[in-house]
Amino acid sequence: MVEMFLGFNAVIRAIVKTAEHNNIECYGFIDGYRGLLKNNYVRLSTQNSSSASGILPKGGSIIGSSTNANVFHYKVEENGEIVYKDLSDKCVENVKQDGFDCIFTLGGDGTQKSARDFSTKGVNVIGVPKTIDNDVACTDITFGYNTAVSVAAEALDRLHTTGETHHRIMVLEVMGRYARMDCFRVSYSRRSRYCFNPRNTI
Repeated sequence: MVEMFLGFNAVIRAIVKTAEHNNIECYGFIDGYRGLLKNNYVRLSTQNSSSASGILPKGGSIIGSSTNANVFHYKVEENGEIVYKDLSDKCVENVKQDGFDCIFTLGGDGTQKSARDFSTKGVNVIGVPKTIDNDVACTDITFGYNTAVSVAAEALDRLHTTGETHHRIMVLEVMGRYARMDCFRVSYSRRSRYCFNPRNTI
């Protein structure tokens, strides 16, 4: 049996442990860029059952995530209307006031685009390609992609036998955003009859 680590927490743990080995303190912004904007963060440590201890096999993220929190185009309400503003300067100010030397950005295409933009504003950024979509440029395999494909392939295997038993057509929907890598790889590896993606008209 191969033990699979889901990505987010495994990467967080690796960063924290490496930092501790070099006597560097680590902090995590709660809910990603939203936490960066609100300056909401916690200390991360692997010592004595602390926040980053025992998280390797856990799915999700111990510090949350904010997929749609684009601080360069952030949704706010003003006078009863929804408007979009560039609040990235506030984030840069928070990083400087907190005294952080560098920020790690764990995520896919959208996350890393914002990371690139923060780097042009003078923030030291290390981008970690973490997404099941496998849609980060110049990256062969992103953290989390193989696990997502393995889990989806296992689900498809089970659907095959159920469909055969009951003489039914079975549908498995997977994520993958615009890259559609999950869909193609899973369906090809399990010889699915059809593979539909957003470009198909059913």
